[in-house]
Amino acid sequence: MTTQRRVVAITGAGGALGAAVSHQIASEPTTDLFLSDVSSPSLEATVAGLPPTEGSVETALADVSDFSQVESVITQAVERFGRLDVLISNAGVLSPNGRIHNLDTEDWERAFRINVLGAVNGIRAAVAVMRPQGSGSIVLTASVAGLTAWSHSAPYCATKAAVIHLAKVAAIEYARDGIRVNCVCPGTFRSAIHADLPPDALDDVAKRHPLGLGSATDLVGAYSYLASDASRWSTGSAIVVDGGYSAP
Repeated sequence: MTTQRRVVAITGAGGALGAAVSHQIASEPTTDLFLSDVSSPSLEATVAGLPPTEGSVETALADVSDFSQVESVITQAVERFGRLDVLISNAGVLSPNGRIHNLDTEDWERAFRINVLGAVNGIRAAVAVMRPQGSGSIVLTASVAGLTAWSHSAPYCATKAAVIHLAKVAAIEYARDGIRVNCVCPGTFRSAIHADLPPDALDDVAKRHPLGLGSATDLVGAYSYLASDASRWSTGSAIVVDGGYSAP
């Protein structure tokens, strides 16, 4: 008996989290990957770091704030592999550090275009394929910032809160189509965006995480679970992986 291969598309695959999730999913059996990112060098680095796998890996550049580009990613994935079982919508952007009155309209618009509209575009494109199949799993990347208040980060907090609620609404809307929609809420983890900071810059942030700061690899288990059949009775959930940040 031949086991049907699983097809997983990942947007925002070029960052630290996207690369770690791609590595984890690629290591799982009978899985073909379609990876996308807005940055060609970042996407190439992710592919170069993937483990040896029997599955196929395809890539495409895409700006998630543009629906036509996201739709093209999904279309190419289906044309190449014949179906789409999982979409991991991971592209996101931080907002500038500043109080609300010091942030301009572009700061807000950029955060909403990428963090919120990017997730919306992923859902729109994925359900067009998954509804006729009668199955599928969509995993959005939110943040613990969507559940707690971070001073000087209003656009990021507001948009990540929107992503959490978007997952809940989409979960209700598409449950009868056999589509599950969930999100992961990471705490702060070390990545390339911290590379230019002084060594002690994250000390105060680390103190607010009882388990200390994590790494991208500490988050991949949540994505793996939501992308698998093990989570077949989970939808509308926001899985928090934050080293205890939100516990107090």
